[in-house]
Amino acid sequence: MLSKLSTVAFNGIETKDVSVEVQIASGLPNFVIVGLPDKSIAESKERIRASFSHVGLTLPPRRIIVNLAPSDLQKEGAHYDLPIALGILAALDAFDKSQLQEYVILGGLSLDALIAPVVGILAAALMASSTDRGLICPAANCNEASWAGNHLHVLAAPDLVSLVAHFKGETQLASPVTPSIKAIATPNYGDMQDVRGQSLLKRAFEIAAVGHHNVLMIGPPGAGKSMISQRLMGILPPLSPSEAIETTMIYSLAGMLPDEGLMAQRPFRAPHHSASLVALIGGGIHAKPGEVSLAHNGVLFLDELPEFSRAALESLRQPLESNVITVSRANQHVTYPAKIQLVAAMNPCRCGYYGVTHKECSRAPRCASDYQSKISGPLFDRFDLVIYVPQVPVDDLLPRSPKLAADKSADIQRRVLAALEFRGQFPINEDNQLRPETQKCVRVFAEKRDLSARSCTRLLKVALSIASLDRSEEIKEHHVEEAIHYRFNSPYM
Repeated sequence: MLSKLSTVAFNGIETKDVSVEVQIASGLPNFVIVGLPDKSIAESKERIRASFSHVGLTLPPRRIIVNLAPSDLQKEGAHYDLPIALGILAALDAFDKSQLQEYVILGGLSLDALIAPVVGILAAALMASSTDRGLICPAANCNEASWAGNHLHVLAAPDLVSLVAHFKGETQLASPVTPSIKAIATPNYGDMQDVRGQSLLKRAFEIAAVGHHNVLMIGPPGAGKSMISQRLMGILPPLSPSEAIETTMIYSLAGMLPDEGLMAQRPFRAPHHSASLVALIGGGIHAKPGEVSLAHNGVLFLDELPEFSRAALESLRQPLESNVITVSRANQHVTYPAKIQLVAAMNPCRCGYYGVTHKECSRAPRCASDYQSKISGPLFDRFDLVIYVPQVPVDDLLPRSPKLAADKSADIQRRVLAALEFRGQFPINEDNQLRPETQKCVRVFAEKRDLSARSCTRLLKVALSIASLDRSEEIKEHHVEEAIHYRFNSPYM
């Protein structure tokens, strides 16, 4: 007796087709799983035995061989439990096994035959949809699977008994309904109007939102660096459908999806400065995504930047350029998306008050130079805007007239979206022919500061964002001058 059905293996957010072949042959009772299984798969046979026993089924006293093909593909995870169990039942003619040919199957099994949720459902659902197959998955994952599209046939079963009853025609499993995006709660990061003073910093963040620029803030503690970083989320453009699906797949593989099964908002990740290299870039036994990938299509905020380990900070250099991160381990190499907007904050020195009258420590200015040297030149070169954040004057903190109230996040976001729409209508870019006076401005400053090619390119990209906000069809001299100010205005660097 032989049955064959399909499941998946994961390599990052990519899925690989895996065939589950079950043979029940004559011979001594034995249950063998072959095809590079890891420990969790090897333990599947015990979970399946317990599940069958719980519902009154007994494995036949014969040799059962389960082959996970291709055999040279590393496989891991509990999501092979359900396809193996169904393969055995099909081989025993418990139902018409031809029905399984139309589905990609994945799900875990508990000892009481409940189908347990697993990670990576959305990636599997998209693969099934692209190959004109349906998906069999745990009921707890039905919301996630439904986002693959209404044309995908999904069977989301709570337990093994109900799934078998469906295939035997005794009952019918209802298809899941895609939740409404409007019903998904939006995280509250606060409003830009809450930030008192710091008009220069707010302008810089508006520019950063238009051009997806990396920002470094330097200033004494309590100046509002962390506060405004969170509020950046309220002025960024919303996720596109493709961005939402890609971000959701990463969170699905990490086992961090919300109940709605979709990442409808841009992620904001703010790891503590004690985070390890593996926590930041990903890795571990199963090469899981790290903070860099969890911030994909969103913001990675690193507070107290020099307090992170040097190795962790230097690991950011490559993904900031390529927008991907490759996690290499002895048994596998996994590539995750890592298109992030890096926002970092730091004090000018370890005591935090270098440059603040009457508060500097006795080691100034050596204290500041030693502290800032923890940020390497190549990493610093990847920041588009470096902003000095001074202490907020007391007058700005006192109650003020409504007429002087700062812009709300919604107002700033409208300007950001208008700038992006304008750029779409008038496709200017940093490679367009610049005015002679603009070229001269760039050339003089680049030679004066001995800028690298990367710095020059990033300077023009910031100028492009400023021009888009101004609805200008070309990059003008004052756009470059403002970009220079935002990149090189700190008195410390």
